[in-house]
Amino acid sequence: MNKLVVSLSPHVHSGDSIAKNMYWVLIALVPALICSFISFGVGALITTAVSVLSCVLCEWFVNKFMMGNDKCTVCDGSAILTGVLLAFNMPSNIAPWIVVIGAFFAIGVVKMTFGGLGGNLFNPALAGRAFLLISFPVQMTTWPTAGQGFDSYLDAETAATPLALMSQAFKGDTAALSQLPSAWDMLIGNTGGCLGEVCALAILLGLVILLAKKVITWHIPVSIIATVFVLSGLLNLIDPLRYADPVLEILSGGLMLGAVFMATDYVTSPMSAKGQLVYGVSIGFLTVIIRTFGAYPEGMSFAILIMNAFTPIINQYCKPKRFGEKPVQK
Repeated sequence: MNKLVVSLSPHVHSGDSIAKNMYWVLIALVPALICSFISFGVGALITTAVSVLSCVLCEWFVNKFMMGNDKCTVCDGSAILTGVLLAFNMPSNIAPWIVVIGAFFAIGVVKMTFGGLGGNLFNPALAGRAFLLISFPVQMTTWPTAGQGFDSYLDAETAATPLALMSQAFKGDTAALSQLPSAWDMLIGNTGGCLGEVCALAILLGLVILLAKKVITWHIPVSIIATVFVLSGLLNLIDPLRYADPVLEILSGGLMLGAVFMATDYVTSPMSAKGQLVYGVSIGFLTVIIRTFGAYPEGMSFAILIMNAFTPIINQYCKPKRFGEKPVQK
């Protein structure tokens, strides 16, 4: 006789689902997406469209023909989100065929090889970016300047990014920091860089949306930003000619984008609040170390990927308190 087996209480349904949360993240990315179109024109549109389409097709193909899964996982929005985030980590004038390679690596290797959403150890978009950065370093580090309009895709004027100028200052070029754009320019997107990282104000708006809808909590983004602010502030106090102002450090590069949209990935980040704080502080620390002493000016992507690998360990030692558990009497 079949018996209905019911798990222990509590039985609470929050109304959340994978698709709902994924689409809320996509909605939160819309302000940054609009700013990227305004700043980089048709190049941003082409890169984003190619990335999203490639990610969706790759996931559908692997599901259908390699895993024999009749259930359509494309509809949960995770492949679309990976495509947008991957595009946000690229320059606007990159060749479409490179975008396709990055998308196939992100979905086909990093995500689907481990069984799909929920099984991947690393953030697919960041892993795809790291793969492209190693494979095509010149194309991935050629940055068009912002505000060139819709005709800049094939013949864009390029310039050094704020992070590149900070790296030059650390290496001894004391005039480099004076060439940095203002905090206001970085805030509104009037600077060069990857598609999704140039307008910090749009990312902050996305953060407000995610927090308001309770898609994420404050622990990871705040701990990352606070750690970078404190450490870069200390370095700036030690030698202001070699180390940039901490506010500029926060607004430059992919720090805001990574802290809000990629470090908070459900699959690759810790579950408990304590674990998220450990995770966020570690990412902030590694970001400053890599930016300051590494060969590559940006450290956010690598810091998140490194801490993705430590997430299982953090979960093991930072477990949430069990429901109904009594405190240990000393």
